Amino acid sequence: MSSDVRLAAIKGFRLVTQNPERLRLFYEALGFIASDPIGIEAGEMEALGLTGCGMRIAMVLGESRLDLDCFEQPGLPYPADADAADLVFQHLALATSDAGSAWSNALAGGAMAISRTGPVTLPPSAGGVTAVKFRDPDGHPLELLEFPAGSNSTWQGHGMLGIDHSAVSVATIDDSFRFYTRHGLKVGDRTLNHGPSQIALDGLDDVVVDVVPMNPSRATPHIELLRYRTPSGRTFPPSSPNDVAATRIVWVTDQETLLRDPDGHLHQLTR
Repeated sequence: MSSDVRLAAIKGFRLVTQNPERLRLFYEALGFIASDPIGIEAGEMEALGLTGCGMRIAMVLGESRLDLDCFEQPGLPYPADADAADLVFQHLALATSDAGSAWSNALAGGAMAISRTGPVTLPPSAGGVTAVKFRDPDGHPLELLEFPAGSNSTWQGHGMLGIDHSAVSVATIDDSFRFYTRHGLKVGDRTLNHGPSQIALDGLDDVVVDVVPMNPSRATPHIELLRYRTPSGRTFPPSSPNDVAATRIVWVTDQETLLRDPDGHLHQLTR
């Protein structure tokens, strides 16, 4: 694939599941609206490098789209012992006007906590957001974000609002920065997050993590790079597109293919 492909705007996100009905109910409890299941076209299956058939449930939350994909030939489940620092980690951050209420809905729907104490408010140096991290019933990591009043013009309204970004754990900032800038993304305001609130949020001890936003020309949703200085993240084998950990960020381009970043996170290019 040409290295000069420009990734201008994120169309949506795709999660792999082996239990689509259970996952549909979970995301509906968070406020997503589901469409009827459809088959995945043969050309897309070929681009994914998969055999057999696939089925997709498209879900929307405001202007955000999330697809749940299930394949006839299942891949591996989400690694049971993976944590937020490990390089397989990739979460979707959902914007909400009330993190406490959204967290209660997530728990009622079957969420599994990553954060130690429920929603925590990060210091102003880390954006001052109220956040909590958890997993859906398949193990996909998620985050709820409640922005301070007046701090974010993108998310206005009440309740669950949309997908703000996808955050990926990376081995080095420099390699990931070169990859994403080569494909047209611009770096945002970098922060160094640490301290008791970050430890509680990530469910890890002694957290020190660089957070580097990478913005396409349409900046929401965007990508965030997470480089954990401590604890050190583990490397996992690259996910096959039918593995539950193989979350895909979907872009509209003039190609139909897959692109991996330096740490194996998947980008699906669609016409």
